[in-house]
Amino acid sequence: MKEKMNVLFIITDQQRADHLSCAGNSDLKTPNIDRLASEGFRFTNAYCANPMCMPNRSTIFTGKYPSIHGVRCNGINLNPNIPTFTDALRKTGYHTGSIGKIHLNWYGTPWSRKYFSYEQMIPFIYTPREKRIPLPKPYYGLEEVELTIGHGDAIAGHYLDWVEERSPEYLELIKKRATKLFDQIFYDSPIPEHLYQTQYITERTISFFERYCEGKYGNKPFFLHCSFPDPHHPVCPPENARKLHDPKKIEISPTFDGIKELYGHDVLRNYINIYPRTRLRETNEKELRKFQAYTYGVLSLIDHAIGEILAALKSFGLEENTMIVFTSDHGDLMGDHGLLLKGPAHFQGLIKVPMIWKIPGITSEGAVSESLVNSIDIPTTILNVLGIREKYHPPGMQGHDLMPVLRDPSVKVRDNCIIEEDEDPHKATKQGIYRNIRIRTIITDQYRMTVYEGYPETGDLYDLKEDPLEKNNLWHDKKHEKIRNQLLIKMFHEILNLQDRYPKKQAQA
Repeated sequence: MKEKMNVLFIITDQQRADHLSCAGNSDLKTPNIDRLASEGFRFTNAYCANPMCMPNRSTIFTGKYPSIHGVRCNGINLNPNIPTFTDALRKTGYHTGSIGKIHLNWYGTPWSRKYFSYEQMIPFIYTPREKRIPLPKPYYGLEEVELTIGHGDAIAGHYLDWVEERSPEYLELIKKRATKLFDQIFYDSPIPEHLYQTQYITERTISFFERYCEGKYGNKPFFLHCSFPDPHHPVCPPENARKLHDPKKIEISPTFDGIKELYGHDVLRNYINIYPRTRLRETNEKELRKFQAYTYGVLSLIDHAIGEILAALKSFGLEENTMIVFTSDHGDLMGDHGLLLKGPAHFQGLIKVPMIWKIPGITSEGAVSESLVNSIDIPTTILNVLGIREKYHPPGMQGHDLMPVLRDPSVKVRDNCIIEEDEDPHKATKQGIYRNIRIRTIITDQYRMTVYEGYPETGDLYDLKEDPLEKNNLWHDKKHEKIRNQLLIKMFHEILNLQDRYPKKQAQA
């Protein structure tokens, strides 16, 4: 291919791998994402490197594990001095942009005045546009940025400017909602569909294509990060979208009744319902059904938006020379074992993500692979597909190149995935104290094993082939003691291997 290939990177927030009809979900219809999968390549065993927004998004940008790039948990800004793969693209001739959620800086209230975030929600709500502190350019390698900050209809960022221009009568209502981001996990949004943030991201993405085709970026190829902040809670679809799925008729998790077993878990019982608005929320069937139906509603909106974006890409004549990647940063427990949201319970619904690639000249139509892959593999693979020489890659990238798998779905480049999580909430709630916790998980083709810092005598071991619903924890099963010990040794060596080798030695001893 003579021209350099463009990249359209589409990412959602907190979307489970099985929340696609092409992944077997019979209640949720996602025809446009399904079409992308039918024209490209879908992974069925893609995992995040960390099941929290900021750590995993920072991993996608840097190609490093959270323990290396330093964003251990939400609330830690990614060090701007750490090179990103978007830096590499920009320096090798790409125009780089982002529309929607980035979340490489934190959203919320700082613990101290000495801390600052370019993505903090409150300044966008209360500071006049002309007095805002501008984002540094490039922003983590992105030359052009149009931000959404928040979730659902509790959104700030440049999105507010778009609302003000189109329907200023809704501006104060949206600002008021944004200040109450996590007061509820779902509700009926008063925001009309044409002003909802999904429409903003769709419109601005298509506008980017228009500018590109008008020659606004010269002869440069583009990388565009198109990032939807849904279906992350609060889940609040506009009126038509929330009527699409009947809560009484949808299928819910077959392990919904498993909460009793978790209250007997040596570790997880200490974390259930401590932060019920954001972490390990115990649910009931009525709440779960409505939460899930509303989640499907916003996913239907996203699917429609992706359909419009891909149609525009084609109409502008860009499709044949554009790599398209679709994924999410992590999943949601969605009733698995009686829980909602996320937190230190590494069940499949939380740690598995959707992942689809469509690369002209490389991927075959409708290809599906069971090979293990990880979010950390995304930047390495993009750079290698584009032929960016390794000397321009960020130093110390830790992901695998998925090119061999993308050419042949039967190939395996990994025999395991490591998943990290470091929870550091810092404060007590009315429900109790949410203790700091550090977790490591290893996934193989057959097993999921999780260990918890400070609990050497217990852990999780599930046989994913015999027990895909993860009902039977084999950690204390004598018959699986050998497997457990083998996996512990394997995890130890994998964690040793991922430790950073930078800075480089500068002289002889």
